[in-house]
Amino acid sequence: MTEKAWIRKVQRKGDERAANELVKFYYQQIYSFVYRQTFDKELSLDLTQEIFIGMLKSIQGFDPARGSFKSWLYRIATNHVVDYFRSRTYKYERIVDSMEEVDVLDQHDFTLELEYREVIEKASAFVNKLDAFSQQVIRLKLFAEHTFQEIASLLEKPESSVKTRYYSVMKKLKEWMEAERIER
Repeated sequence: MTEKAWIRKVQRKGDERAANELVKFYYQQIYSFVYRQTFDKELSLDLTQEIFIGMLKSIQGFDPARGSFKSWLYRIATNHVVDYFRSRTYKYERIVDSMEEVDVLDQHDFTLELEYREVIEKASAFVNKLDAFSQQVIRLKLFAEHTFQEIASLLEKPESSVKTRYYSVMKKLKEWMEAERIER
């Protein structure tokens, strides 16, 4: 059975087996997309589950004439991640985490993974402060690895607007990261 058949069965009959197949088909992609932004396994599992619940609740509104199912699903996932990073829960957890952090500056043996994670977390903190459109563009480009054309289609914006926003935000992010390094 194909993706289109699963979608039709879920939309028309509420077929649970088809819904499970659809979720199973996209689960790893969406989980990876979320994990690359949170670096937290449990949180990523929770958010991925919420994304698929949202997908199933709104699948009646999916129209294949407006774009691919994958693009539609990534739009749901992106919006959900943006909402999470704007939530009170996230802000509260960041405060608690910062109070519990161990002073790692005294340790000289940083692993590449920790450095990478630190850079991603800083970049995510910057991205979380952006407007929704900018966040969507950056998250879809960096974490879902979509092309500009795919992002434009997904967000229903001109490709030139997507490119302009991406490069503008990346320039600001670079300047911000360089300023962060100087402050240390």
